[in-house]
Amino acid sequence: MKILLSSGSLHTLPLEKAFQIASETGYDGMEVIISENLGQEEGYSLLRGLKEVVPIYVLHAPFDLIQGWGDRIAALLKTVELARRVSVPMVTFHPPKWLDLEIKFWRWMYMVRDFQREFGGGKVVIAMENMPYRGNLLRFNPHVLRNTKDIVRFIAKRNLYFTFDCTHMGTANTRFVRNFLRLYETKRVKNIHFSDYRSQREHLLPGHGMLPLAEVLEYLKESSYDEMITLEIFPQELPEDEEAMKKVLRKAALHIKAELAQGS
Repeated sequence: MKILLSSGSLHTLPLEKAFQIASETGYDGMEVIISENLGQEEGYSLLRGLKEVVPIYVLHAPFDLIQGWGDRIAALLKTVELARRVSVPMVTFHPPKWLDLEIKFWRWMYMVRDFQREFGGGKVVIAMENMPYRGNLLRFNPHVLRNTKDIVRFIAKRNLYFTFDCTHMGTANTRFVRNFLRLYETKRVKNIHFSDYRSQREHLLPGHGMLPLAEVLEYLKESSYDEMITLEIFPQELPEDEEAMKKVLRKAALHIKAELAQGS
């Protein structure tokens, strides 16, 4: 099993600094969110160099459109191609938003018969992530495939793997553990975005919210999960002072590893 740090947790810092901090605080590698600075040819060279600091195990398709990368479909496929070039084994993406009328992307997803064969090619694992609910009194999810039952059916039918985001599931106000197990039992969960949630505050440090994260870790330990767990928190969760920041990140990594090692 690999314990990773998401570049999004330190997105206020230069990527080089984020990798240095991950190396110094006990993480096995990084999940890198593709942003504008990685969307050009020099992004390839940058990622190749950063891999010498700590390994990159996941590229996350860009949240926003990148100049020259085309629409959401093209951006996903370019991320997969970049992963191949840099020898990164996995790509994660967000499903389309019905709220933003991403109909072309939506139709394209439902036309794919086998994500791994058609795009992964045996070299890059393609995985989709569950997305959060929004709103105050009226809660809604602006993305397609928001229901766990629909996700399970979709990923099985189209040979798609899965990134389980703890915070995003927490926003649904449903039975967290039950939904986690329904997805985990598909044997398609390759990465877990690990963070806490409380009262519409997302991506909190583990233990700062209300999610039963200890139960998740216990189940992962008992089932011999050997994929990835990625700490993905908002930068606001971390102190501004670099040494204090490292202390918090180191403590989080040690806590996850200790919980997974107990009794093993």
